Amino acid sequence: MKTGPSSASGKTANILIVGGSGQVGTALARHKWPVQCTVHTPSRHTLCVTNEAAIDRIFKEGEWDCVVNCAAYTEVEAAESGDPEVALVNTTGPGLLATATAKNGTPFIHLSTDYVFDGTASEPYRSCDPVRPLNTYGVSKAAGEDLVRRANPRHVILRTSWVVSPFRKNFIKTVLNLAQHRDHLQVVDDQTSRLTSAIDLAAALQVICMRLIEDPHCPVGTYHFANAGPATWHEVAVATMQGAARRNARAVPVEATSTRSRQTRARRPPYSVLCTAGLSRDFGIAPRPWQPALEEILDVLLPPGPKDTLPLPGNGRRAPLT
Repeated sequence: MKTGPSSASGKTANILIVGGSGQVGTALARHKWPVQCTVHTPSRHTLCVTNEAAIDRIFKEGEWDCVVNCAAYTEVEAAESGDPEVALVNTTGPGLLATATAKNGTPFIHLSTDYVFDGTASEPYRSCDPVRPLNTYGVSKAAGEDLVRRANPRHVILRTSWVVSPFRKNFIKTVLNLAQHRDHLQVVDDQTSRLTSAIDLAAALQVICMRLIEDPHCPVGTYHFANAGPATWHEVAVATMQGAARRNARAVPVEATSTRSRQTRARRPPYSVLCTAGLSRDFGIAPRPWQPALEEILDVLLPPGPKDTLPLPGNGRRAPLT
């Protein structure tokens, strides 16, 4: 990913990452930061995003130059069960963090999602487009965004989509794991978005974080980040199997299926491609295509060595890019 410059002043910067055990938090903590930065990733037991007392305590114990909130309840299906944790983590928590950072004059970065949109657009969603979430997860994230906007004027809300990485549970790892036990896979081809490497997202977050720290007039507001190029889940799964085959790992055919054929509680937007032009304009961040980002992840997940190999015949019906 091409990013704008991040300068290094002599001042030591303390950066607090909330939700450091997830995909993005892990990538952000492992990212190479400027030497003058100290990155803190307290565990959930030390800093729970829904615990107001814990948030107050961590601000009393230290001075933070920027806070990045990566904590989220991301189980979209489970969110439909009415679990109160969804609203606590995705709505109440961001509001508490935004309030605490505002009191301390600290810039705040909050991650959100493409699922705040309903998928009826015919072109990529801009950050200023109205939100109309279809499911409980999306509703909770949209409400969290609103609280952040009201509480701290020095905020950046960064929406992203379809996050994958070598870390934790995600679509790429699920596809690779299922291929170990099945002779073919079925993946929906009627949902289109943009894949996002958590590693690339971490690099973008660092650029934004450093700008907020170093420039009091840094742009603020809502932005989008995702790797370049639309894709369906089916296309991503096919590319994953093709990448596995090139690395002599087990690969199986991927058949296209429809969302309607799946029995799911949560409705998904059929089209949630995010426009990242605003981020490029204000921060000089130009996301690379999702294909090389995926290859980089597969290099980590499928290191060289003897593996069980299956031939990769036809991959079923391919869905056209939209």
